[in-house]
Amino acid sequence: MSWIENINNQAMLLAPYFATSLTILLALLLDNILGEAKKYHYLVGFGWLADKIESVLNHNNIQQNSLTTAKTAPLKIKLLGTLSWCLLVLPLPIVYFLFINDLAWYWQILLDASVLYLAIGLNSLHQHAMQIYIPLKSEDIVKARHFTGYIVSRETNALSPQAMSRATVESMLENGHDSVIASMVYYIIGGAPLVILHRLANTLDAMWGYKTSRFNHFGYASAKLDDLLGFFSAKICTLLYSIQGDVKQSVTNAYQQGNQYKSHNGGWVMAAGATVMKITLGGNAFYHGKVITSPTLGLGNSVSIEDIPRSITLVKRAAITLALLTFFYQLVCYLL
Repeated sequence: MSWIENINNQAMLLAPYFATSLTILLALLLDNILGEAKKYHYLVGFGWLADKIESVLNHNNIQQNSLTTAKTAPLKIKLLGTLSWCLLVLPLPIVYFLFINDLAWYWQILLDASVLYLAIGLNSLHQHAMQIYIPLKSEDIVKARHFTGYIVSRETNALSPQAMSRATVESMLENGHDSVIASMVYYIIGGAPLVILHRLANTLDAMWGYKTSRFNHFGYASAKLDDLLGFFSAKICTLLYSIQGDVKQSVTNAYQQGNQYKSHNGGWVMAAGATVMKITLGGNAFYHGKVITSPTLGLGNSVSIEDIPRSITLVKRAAITLALLTFFYQLVCYLL
């Protein structure tokens, strides 16, 4: 047997033991090389389908766009929103679990890595951040406001450079959890089916999870289920952010400040990330025509333009740390 054949045989013996680590590594490489799909993104199609279902089943939306005066009972609208969530989120992960979750290890790694690549958005976060950072550096405020509107739901027409920096950093830290760390965590504990479930649920929360007259009841289930699904992964993300700085202070602020924020999970990860970066986030912002005041998150100086790339670096280090921890855990299990 040649040495090349011997190496191949050893690799085939070891690979199944490190399948999770290999899948995460391959997914991160695909994300780094390919980035986000420019055309035919699956979430665009998913969003189109969600809009169609919501237009039919959300009676609040129907009433707002008609002359109907009778109000549908809030409980009924909540139940219809829950039904819509189930119709949109559950079928694909169930099908994957039942029919596509028992392939040969090498095919499983390739397929799972493709799913995880489509779910994570590390490269996309970097691109969105730079689309705002570069115009801000060159004092092109109009262009910076335009691209800030891509990543936040708050009104951006009158945002100052400092306000845009704050909005971008908050988005990077929160989405660092939602679209990167959470997907990695749920792959580790539940494989591709759980990644799909979380990614679709998180997308629906971004579409329906608003306390407006249109979505307050219909999006109730989407908001609550996303909070539930993200609870565990947000704590992991908090720790991954915290170990890059003052761990004790970061975790303390995550608990004390994050619990006061409108989003429990988002508050924890943003408070931890801001503390590590030695900046403060929060304050006033316009959402859907209303001024929303957020509590102070973090500790230190006011956020600045240069904190935008720093926030991306923090997220990247957290993702790499999680990948390395997964590998070392599997290595220890293999050796024992």
